[in-house]
Amino acid sequence: MKRILAIGGGELKNRETIAIDTYLAEQAKKAAGDRRACGLFIPTASHDCMPYYNTFHKVYTGLFDIKTDVALTVGREVDREKMRAKFERADFLYVGGGDTVFMLESWKESGLLDFIREAYDRGTLVAGLSAGAICWFEEMYSDSVVEGEYAMYPGLGWIKGKISPHYNERMLDFDEIVLYNRLRAWGIENGAALEFHDGEPARKIGDGKVYDLDGTDGSLVRREYKA
Repeated sequence: MKRILAIGGGELKNRETIAIDTYLAEQAKKAAGDRRACGLFIPTASHDCMPYYNTFHKVYTGLFDIKTDVALTVGREVDREKMRAKFERADFLYVGGGDTVFMLESWKESGLLDFIREAYDRGTLVAGLSAGAICWFEEMYSDSVVEGEYAMYPGLGWIKGKISPHYNERMLDFDEIVLYNRLRAWGIENGAALEFHDGEPARKIGDGKVYDLDGTDGSLVRREYKA
């Protein structure tokens, strides 16, 4: 089964996603069995910001005894065999937030996207926050090109539909786009995550809310997803 966990937002260092982190740790340990579980952090969207990885390491190792590793590709040559080994050891991937458009371009250029796809296809749980949550969809609501100017950008298309992270902060503007363009979309709040199994919504994790937005009939219908 192919699994993606889309996390709407929240500061990892402030424990704002702790319910989601706990769930991820539990899933990783279940996948690892008798060995120590490992999580691979992918900080491409933050231009491989090491303090961001250090935060991930402190949370997952300090609170959950998860071994961590990091996939660094920005501004460097990638040793494909060593990188493949990192992905094969990982019980889950965690894609950090930042610049979504830069991240996708960098993944394609470095070849990292191939390793992510291979892990996804073999059933490794792929989690991501903000930029790392929305990149898997057909279209994503982001300000990647000009900070503060939000628009729809093409994603990878592994999951059908459109999406906005941080929905509690962007609700009015995103709702307007959904309604004007008569879209069907997901809005995921900070502190919430939506898990997809083989491209279909399966469960909501966390304290925030997830909304299924439907503007296809010319009026906006906002349904809270609670499964």
